[in-house]
Amino acid sequence: MLSLILAAAAAVVAAAPTSVHQYDGLALSPAGDLIATVDSVDVAGRHETPHGHVVVRGRVDSVIVGEFDPCPACRYGAPTWSPDGAALAFVATDRRIGQASIMIAEAGKLRTAATFRGLLATPRWSPDGRTLAVLATADPHKETGATQAGAARVGEIDAAPDERRIAVLPAAGGPVRMVSPGDRFVYEYDWTPDSRGFVATDARGDGDNNWWIARLEAVDLVSGAAREIAAPHVQLDQPRVSPDGRTVVFIGGLMSDFGPVGGDLYAVPFAGGTPVNVTPGFKGSFSALSWKAGGLYATALTGEMHALFAVDPASGKLKPLWSEATHVGSGDGGLALSADGQTFAAMRESFAVAPQIAAGPTGTLAQVTHDNDAMVADGAARSVTWKNEGFDVQGWLLAPPNVQPGKTYPMAVLVHGGPSSASDPRFVWEGTTHALLAHGYYVFMPNPRGSHGQGQAFTRANVQDFGGGDLRDILAGVDAVEKVAPVDDKRLAVMGGSYGGFMTMWAVTHTDRFKAGAAGAGIANWISYYGQNGIDQWMVPFFGGTAYDNPAVYDRLSPIRSIRAAKTPTFIYVGERDVECPPAQSLEFWHGLKAVGVPTSLVIYPGEGHGLRDPMNQRDVEQRTLAWFDRYLGD
Repeated sequence: MLSLILAAAAAVVAAAPTSVHQYDGLALSPAGDLIATVDSVDVAGRHETPHGHVVVRGRVDSVIVGEFDPCPACRYGAPTWSPDGAALAFVATDRRIGQASIMIAEAGKLRTAATFRGLLATPRWSPDGRTLAVLATADPHKETGATQAGAARVGEIDAAPDERRIAVLPAAGGPVRMVSPGDRFVYEYDWTPDSRGFVATDARGDGDNNWWIARLEAVDLVSGAAREIAAPHVQLDQPRVSPDGRTVVFIGGLMSDFGPVGGDLYAVPFAGGTPVNVTPGFKGSFSALSWKAGGLYATALTGEMHALFAVDPASGKLKPLWSEATHVGSGDGGLALSADGQTFAAMRESFAVAPQIAAGPTGTLAQVTHDNDAMVADGAARSVTWKNEGFDVQGWLLAPPNVQPGKTYPMAVLVHGGPSSASDPRFVWEGTTHALLAHGYYVFMPNPRGSHGQGQAFTRANVQDFGGGDLRDILAGVDAVEKVAPVDDKRLAVMGGSYGGFMTMWAVTHTDRFKAGAAGAGIANWISYYGQNGIDQWMVPFFGGTAYDNPAVYDRLSPIRSIRAAKTPTFIYVGERDVECPPAQSLEFWHGLKAVGVPTSLVIYPGEGHGLRDPMNQRDVEQRTLAWFDRYLGD
């Protein structure tokens, strides 16, 4: 069965926009009357990442009441309101000198509460408003996170991994004091309601690698002593303590990346115990949690819709409050609620609507900002659903401008990373997708089994089957698209980065349906990858053990084993210091294609990590991909 839902009958672009106003780190004041964000202007053809500034605006009238940019060389992040709404704290990071500061805006004035040699992240006020907590990394070797460019692999490896600890400082300002144990890397944390401690997800050893085996712990504010609450069998994210201090609720599930959050809701006593799944069978993926005076609230991706629910943590009963086919992000800073839970705000965008801030009574969003009202979309976008092998599968189809009756068009299938993630509505105004649409390509973004949005059973459906059922879902989706859109089946391309790069390598070695491929930061050989990458812990639940425990599965799912079946010309690219998908994997696949006589090209971008950050390199990939596809799919 095929269902087509029109998501946007967008106007055809007359001229590509030259800039888009971007918003990040949204924070709603406790009273629900003010919204803080980090604003920047993204300019087409830029040579560097745009500089942002912190903006405070009225929720109702959008009037800017405060604007802060104390450090022209800094990047800002994570604005957060004090419990009484009188002060706003945020982080300012100066990469040139390796220093971070906690800035506090209060009564129209800005002050520096603390400076720190290293990295600071996720400031949070104590419930009594007297103390600020923050995640602190002293003298780091690299930016936090496996997607960031890795440090040079020289000297004794893994001798002294970076430590990220909970630290505190007085709200009035003062030195940063480390609290949590020094032998653990803290990923997320939350204050206890009595302001006397924290809950945290943490792990010993390399912070890039061990989020997948993190435990839930309680940390005492005064002594720093840590006590295990739970060591769940699932990845855990977003720990939140109930107002009475008795219960911790978190998102748990099968997750492949620290960032794209998705799973069920679990509850465990703060005193310790076995976590209980309170939402088993939920047909979606929760992405954020928040305790407010009105109760527990959670956001989730359900099919093509992002939704907000009120949650009864005891029974798991969900009350839908809002749902929209839009992108609002996951975790903190995507969607925020007032202290009483009666007002909410979100940064939203879709294929038809450029980024904007919207807010209103909980359940109803109304547009607040109008910076991007003049932006028009590249064409029309629609949600496509189909059935395959008992699964309901969904994807997004983007049409190029000026589709002519009677004419057929090439199509690029863009596979998302993860695999535990999803493609959702984003405004397309630059980049490779924009270039393909402008050049007359359809772009299809499927969410096959393994993706978020359909529940944990769907997310787990590709365990020990990478490239199997998910590729069949994708090909069935292409069939569904061809029934309703003028796509030329003889001019199909496949592309993607990270897991999408692996899927591209797998597809071109397991089907001749695609006539060109573009694999970014892919994985050619799971056996060698296990020993090369910096995040091998993520693989264990997906493969049923390590590469040394279960080598047959790793080997069976490696595209390089089928390299002699490859016929599809494939462009390959990767960052030189990619921790997640090291360039050796791209080299191995490139070498294999050359050995069997398949046209190929490999570019390794110097200094880049997992996902290219340099705008010049981003444009280079865009131009090379378009030229590659035009060469093999052109009229």
